[in-house]
Amino acid sequence: MRAPRVLYRWYARRLRRRLNGASLPRHVAVAMDGNRRWARQQGFDDPGVGHRYGAEHLEDLLEWCAGIGIGHVTVYVASQDNLTKRDGGEVAHLMAMIEEIVAERLMRPGNRWRLHLAGRSDHLPDSTAHALKAAVEATGERTGGHLTIAIGYDGQVEIVDAVRSLLEAEAARGTAVGDLAERLTAADIGAHRYTPELPGADLIIRTSGERRLSSFLLWQSAGAELYFCDVYWPGFREVDFLRALRDFARRRAA
Repeated sequence: MRAPRVLYRWYARRLRRRLNGASLPRHVAVAMDGNRRWARQQGFDDPGVGHRYGAEHLEDLLEWCAGIGIGHVTVYVASQDNLTKRDGGEVAHLMAMIEEIVAERLMRPGNRWRLHLAGRSDHLPDSTAHALKAAVEATGERTGGHLTIAIGYDGQVEIVDAVRSLLEAEAARGTAVGDLAERLTAADIGAHRYTPELPGADLIIRTSGERRLSSFLLWQSAGAELYFCDVYWPGFREVDFLRALRDFARRRAA
């Protein structure tokens, strides 16, 4: 077993060296897909166990990003459809993992990441909404990296919400709809996104082999590179991440 570990470390170092001086993304977004399939693949009787491993794996991703200088990370935890259409027991288990692993660990002293949320909290359990809100408040003064958790999220709904918010703001100022239509720009709508202070995504990674965005960051992905990886999220290794960065650098250099 020692030889494979040595080769893995050598290969990871080689990939990191090749990224020296390369164009790297400022903002990486990850659709962390395949938790349940990974658990089945590993032989677990309860595929929901994959959610725990997936939640814990987020710490690894943040460590990799911090180590290479990437300061903005967005992760797709659960869509609106996930919360409303999946089995109640599975959703409850996933929310417990978010509370116990993600929110709690982000608030620990020494953690450098500042938390932001994207999505609607309507369908979240009160305990989950409270835990995430507490984590946002506890990390609000940090000056390190920015982590956005997309939960109860749908990219189309975000755009609708942004347009609605813009119209309401302009109506409050007495702006006529016709006048707004004449001067409307993408920046006007973008300023009303869930996280308007954060940059759009440069690289979007989706694990599990699926080749679609599933309404993830539709607005923010306008200029992003897309990278699809066959491995399930809990099995996503640093070398898989570095390969995604290598692919990004090659495309931007072309």
